[in-house]
Amino acid sequence: MNLITAMIIIAAALSIILATVAFWLPQMNPDTEKLSPYECGFDPLGSARLPFSLRFFLVAILFLLFDLEIALLLPLPWGDQLHNPTGTLFWATAVLILLTLGLIYEWIQGGLEWAE
Repeated sequence: MNLITAMIIIAAALSIILATVAFWLPQMNPDTEKLSPYECGFDPLGSARLPFSLRFFLVAILFLLFDLEIALLLPLPWGDQLHNPTGTLFWATAVLILLTLGLIYEWIQGGLEWAE
């Protein structure tokens, strides 16, 4: 028996054993708390017309906006291996300056203050 066949048999046997254990091992004792839906901290059985803070959504959107800089700057370590890394450094610096100016603007406008 070659190595590939042995690995496939071991993986299949391990998968079947783990699936069987996962199916038979847990105890099923659901209560009302476990069966109720969870809606981000809001009571799902109460009124759907309760107002929530717009400030929460503003802070969440600002977090997502400024978190995108990580995705934009991830290729930066590979950019220095190009023939002309100054272009990559220029655009990365431009992105960081733009995000820093946006952060300063939001700070001055009071968009980062949680309580008024």
